[in-house]
Amino acid sequence: MTGIEAFGIACVSGIALPVFQSVFEGGGKFLGFIGKKLDDKTKELIYTASGEYGKRYWKRHGILKALGMREAVPLESVYTAVQFLDEQQIRSFESIQNIEATYRKAKQRNFQQQKCQKQEGLKIANQKQYLMVLGQPGAGKSTFLRKMGLEALKGKKGKFKHDRIPVFIELKSFTSNQIEIEKVIVEEFKICGFPDSEKFIDKLLEQGKLLILLDGLDEVPTVNTNEVISKIQDFVDRYDKNRFIVSCRTAAYRNNFKRFTDVKLADFDNTQIEQFIDNWFQSEVDKQAGTAQKCWELLQKPEYAAAKELAHTPLLLTFLCLNYDRSQNFPNNRSVLYKKALRILLEEWAAEKRILRNEIYQGLSTELEESLLSEIAYTGFETDKLFFSQREVVEPIKTFLASNLNVPKHLDGEAVLNAIAVQQGILVERAEDVYSFSHLTLQEYLTAQYIADNNLIEQLVTDHLFDSRWREVFLLVAGLVRAKNGADKLLLLMEKEAQKYIINQPKLQGLLQWADAATKGSEGDFKPVGKRAGAIMIAYAYAIANASSYANAIANPNAYAYAYSYAYAIASSYAIANAIVNTNPKGDTYAIAIALAEKLKKINIFKDVKWTELIAQLKLLSDQLPDADQPEQIHLAFDDRLLDTWYHALHLDPKIVKLSQQEAKALGDYLSANHLIIQCKEAAVRISAKTWEEIESRMLLVPEN
Repeated sequence: MTGIEAFGIACVSGIALPVFQSVFEGGGKFLGFIGKKLDDKTKELIYTASGEYGKRYWKRHGILKALGMREAVPLESVYTAVQFLDEQQIRSFESIQNIEATYRKAKQRNFQQQKCQKQEGLKIANQKQYLMVLGQPGAGKSTFLRKMGLEALKGKKGKFKHDRIPVFIELKSFTSNQIEIEKVIVEEFKICGFPDSEKFIDKLLEQGKLLILLDGLDEVPTVNTNEVISKIQDFVDRYDKNRFIVSCRTAAYRNNFKRFTDVKLADFDNTQIEQFIDNWFQSEVDKQAGTAQKCWELLQKPEYAAAKELAHTPLLLTFLCLNYDRSQNFPNNRSVLYKKALRILLEEWAAEKRILRNEIYQGLSTELEESLLSEIAYTGFETDKLFFSQREVVEPIKTFLASNLNVPKHLDGEAVLNAIAVQQGILVERAEDVYSFSHLTLQEYLTAQYIADNNLIEQLVTDHLFDSRWREVFLLVAGLVRAKNGADKLLLLMEKEAQKYIINQPKLQGLLQWADAATKGSEGDFKPVGKRAGAIMIAYAYAIANASSYANAIANPNAYAYAYSYAYAIASSYAIANAIVNTNPKGDTYAIAIALAEKLKKINIFKDVKWTELIAQLKLLSDQLPDADQPEQIHLAFDDRLLDTWYHALHLDPKIVKLSQQEAKALGDYLSANHLIIQCKEAAVRISAKTWEEIESRMLLVPEN
């Protein structure tokens, strides 16, 4: 027995007896079915069996070990309180168009409506005598039921507010036509040594003293489903004083239980994700290292937005914690991470739960199913569709099945879709006959896989390089193309396409030429491309200020800011941005300008700049600042003097940073594409050092004719 098991059993055995004692209130009167007054020996047998029942429950249902975890952990140590949605709320949309519009308006990656009213799971379990808990695979249904059993065993010390003895039954065990729920319950108590267990259970059921937890209605073998549903309904009707919680995957439920309140497990929100991570990393070593906080902070970074999206599902959040635990990081090659997440849903989770895959899958290998799903994902992504009618999903399934020689001919499109939705939850029914992928991340990954498998890289670059919606797909493709020179081809195509944005753009070319001339040969310890990016960043910091200071500015300040943000991102890749902004002084514009000049003097990325003279001029301007009550025109004139001082010191022609909105956007797209090239290089598994050196040497330069 492990230390964890010993600790858990000691806790449960210490609290289980009071629960049984409260249920047995009245002692001999309640147990009069034995036919005689209880003697001390019988009492001892019952109380010993009660303690054994608590131990047995904890050993079977109180620990968690999933997805290849090296050691089991107490379920309660990582359990995070769940929330429920009213099932009617998630089916309130009238059309696919409404769902698409609602998702776009929310501007988020998560498909769940943010305005859905949520209720605490434990609160609902206390309120409702008959509860049907619905959710996608890995949403935490079984964990919630197990937790309710543990809380019931604690009696008055627990959060379940009814004196009930929990009985946990996995419905997948009903594999034959002989389905006798009462017999299963009797066996649970008989194993623990309860005397006359049949009569004992009859009394408990008759007086409504049980919390019956029926887990996994969807996991019942198909041939037995109707029989099991009928038996459960009859059982509930016969023993309706007891409390019942049943779990089922959303796609498999057909509103069979009229007495029951239907609720759906809500996706984890940020608070729950953070709490789960904090619970997960609770060892002394992790507490001292601050592992939980580091993991959480990493998920907040923009580059891990897609990984964080997976974290809204408890199963995949467990997977992310396991990955972070092994390396204290997430892999740069995100395609490896998402492929593993997809495989967990496709096959590994069902295998761990020992669920028999539906016969529909016979002959449809995981590889073939991935190929089918990638085709659906790509077609939707290419047409900017995230939600599909049933027909829009079934038709490509039928076409795939009919056109593939290695797919069994007996398979039916509707049946395949239903099996994928019920058993795996990769495609999810969001409303009646409206489907989407369970996570945008998985659709992006499958789209990238389709592009890599079908050699569509050139089309990807030509059509979507400047479309932010495809940014994650580019990064995934970079990690998926593993053939020799595969990533090289992608980056070279991206470079060529990006250069189109500065052809026939005199001002943009002038800016690049200035950045090169101003930094070339300077002594700062940074790569030339980093210096060029830093120079552009500085130029556009002042371009934004310039545009903002004029009511009739030619360019929209937002367009300048867009260009600046990507110059900053490229400079950050070479540590220049951090070197410049590490000192972030408080104060007015002039104090900040002086501090910036002093910082640039120190890092020395510009050549031929008289920093001492510039700093003196800036200090003089600061001393001559007009009073606050002076007219706005005087303050604007001073702003102009500040800008002119900078432009003169950096040998920068002001005309090349006074762009039209169209020019500013073109520059932003160009810089964005270059930043994406850098990110794809980092995400690639295999890339030639020579190819990257050549691309890097040409980056942010006017291309030669």
